[in-house]
Amino acid sequence: MPTYDYACENCEHRFEQFQSITAKPLKKCPQCGKMSLKRLIGAGAGVIFKGSGFYQTDYRSDSYKKAKENEKPAESAAPKKKNDTKNASTKVASDTKKTNKKQAGQSST
Repeated sequence: MPTYDYACENCEHRFEQFQSITAKPLKKCPQCGKMSLKRLIGAGAGVIFKGSGFYQTDYRSDSYKKAKENEKPAESAAPKKKNDTKNASTKVASDTKKTNKKQAGQSST
């Protein structure tokens, strides 16, 4: 709920009022009691995007950042071989061909 600024045109009393957006503006001045109160246009408050509904990476703590920096050398020390999976699949394919040739040779004799 926002805070609204009010000023009395009669006694020049100024104050802030915390009220709902859907609430009607106040008309009666709490100091002089006259119906000369006006709601002022304010700058509003800054919006802070923190909480569970936003990206958690937006506001990482310093301890998290330091821990992440310490992990980087460990990851780069053991590079992954891209050919390992390729070699494994090639080996399986060649073993399958050998098995098929043996079976074909056995059935023709």
